[in-house]
Amino acid sequence: MATALKDITDRDTVEHPDSIVVRFAGDSGDGMQLTGGQFTLSTALTGNDLATFPDFPAEIRAPTGTLFGVSSFQINFGSGDIETSGDEIDVLVAMNPAALKVNLGALRKGGMIIADSGEFNARNLAKAGYAANPLEDSSLASYQLLSFNITQLTVDAVKPFGLGNKEAIRCKNMWTLGLALWMFDRDRTPLVDWLKAKFTKNPVLADANIAALDAGHAFGETAEIGHSLHRFHVDPVKSAPGLYRTVTGAESLALGLVAGAQLANLPMFFGSYPITPASPLLHSLAKYREFNVTTFQAEDEIAAICSAIGASYGGHLGVTSSSGPGIALKGEALGLAIMTELPLVVVNSQRGGPSTGLPTKTEQSDLYQAVYGRNGDAPMPVIASRSASDCFEVAIEACRLAVQFMTPVMLLTDGYIANAAEPWKVPSIKDYAPFPVSFRETPPAEGEKLNPYARDPETLKRIWIKPGTSGLMHRIGGIEKGYDTGDISYESANHQKMTDTRANKVLGIANHIPDQDVTLGEETGDLAVVGWGSTYGPIIQAVRRARARGLKVSHIHLRYIWPFPKNLGELLKGYKKILVPEMNTGQLKTVLRDQYLVDARPLNKVTGQPFKISEIEAAIDALLNA
Repeated sequence: MATALKDITDRDTVEHPDSIVVRFAGDSGDGMQLTGGQFTLSTALTGNDLATFPDFPAEIRAPTGTLFGVSSFQINFGSGDIETSGDEIDVLVAMNPAALKVNLGALRKGGMIIADSGEFNARNLAKAGYAANPLEDSSLASYQLLSFNITQLTVDAVKPFGLGNKEAIRCKNMWTLGLALWMFDRDRTPLVDWLKAKFTKNPVLADANIAALDAGHAFGETAEIGHSLHRFHVDPVKSAPGLYRTVTGAESLALGLVAGAQLANLPMFFGSYPITPASPLLHSLAKYREFNVTTFQAEDEIAAICSAIGASYGGHLGVTSSSGPGIALKGEALGLAIMTELPLVVVNSQRGGPSTGLPTKTEQSDLYQAVYGRNGDAPMPVIASRSASDCFEVAIEACRLAVQFMTPVMLLTDGYIANAAEPWKVPSIKDYAPFPVSFRETPPAEGEKLNPYARDPETLKRIWIKPGTSGLMHRIGGIEKGYDTGDISYESANHQKMTDTRANKVLGIANHIPDQDVTLGEETGDLAVVGWGSTYGPIIQAVRRARARGLKVSHIHLRYIWPFPKNLGELLKGYKKILVPEMNTGQLKTVLRDQYLVDARPLNKVTGQPFKISEIEAAIDALLNA
């Protein structure tokens, strides 16, 4: 936080920090994701810039009070540009002992803890591994501790509505949200309206939750528990005029795919199978029927991608999505799409692996899989989004590459991007150049034979024929075809030519994408920090801090992973050293070394958590001082 929270003696005083990092943490049944999401909505309406980080357990319903059942939601909001969800927490809301234990290490010294003392009983303390109650043994003396019985205060607030004890306790996330809205100077009205809409069919629950929200807010206004409980006001960020909304990566991807299909003038077919963290994309796309979008939840990953390939064969834009394990299952069908040279967008929302790994945690460990992970020589373009809002642009670009080059395209995102939210200025579709496709509709002249693999001499893409077009009956498939005829061919020279052609088509995409730019800094210097995907936020902040200290450091962030932009090699050679931060064990670093013979140094992290700014800044200092 740029301006630290301070102890003050007058609780009517309002502090004005530049930014604040708040984390709501509790049991997976405590509604922390809902609380964080609604606090995010109120923050966006206030006009702050923000970045969020939802973090939840893999178990559908972990045992209550256990360490591995803790769910949390972090938000960093401020009056300036916010690029990450924050390095250290300023305010930790802990709904039980396990939430405190799991998250305390991320709280800065002097930070604030708001704890529900009603849940710090002997049973829950034992589950969390506490020998003594930390709210009472002075172990939290280096923090500002606010402890009160949120559970009982909630039950008292909703008592007039006749709820059972279980239903009453479930309202405590709204009580907590009400207190947070008071502390951070937020308007309750949008939340009240949302509760009324959510519980339209059960007005008693709506009224009870509103009462809990109001009670938490009133507690902040009236409680006499010392000078630590006071208000903070973060000024709105200065933004360009326009229409803004908050989007998660999944929502932004969905909108971008719809826009891409519209720009290509094609109906979209989305075939998918549920898997964390890719499932929200299916949920989002299911809302867009009016834009000629068909969504299909298949019985497995193979059926999902094969249905999308079939849709592309029929003249639609086929799209499928998954995470690493599902992409592995789709591998054979990806080879089919490459061999048949059909347009297909494949979204990979990466998660911790291998195998089931850390299914709800974030990672960037599928780059090798995207670039190399198919049998045979089966190249395909790979691009990566860097943030939730950037998913919109990258999705449109994936659609463009797929249809303009008749190829499947892998779009890499990750769990952090998919679930995180940030403000997004809604663009005008008029600002995007259409790329409508043209289907072959003219039969060959008399005496000529149709070759479905006839190619555009510039892009090497083959023609696209809708099945059933009069006079254009044709066959494509997974067996190698003749370059000149499109017939099945087992000739060795032909296979060499077709393999080279497919590879050159993909490599030639480098001539149809922008040159690589320098995100921050100069085109030469002592160090280039090269990143891709969701490392964008912490890298640019770390580089900005390093440059403010006079270091000759630049930031290069890649959208195009394969093929690389054609100027990237020369650009990298302008720096004395190269640092590549990745949430894997060094995959982009290896590809850069392979392609350009540069001494790229890795900075690797596979903890399931995103990079902190301080981690990258320390690596910059260490490499420059080596």
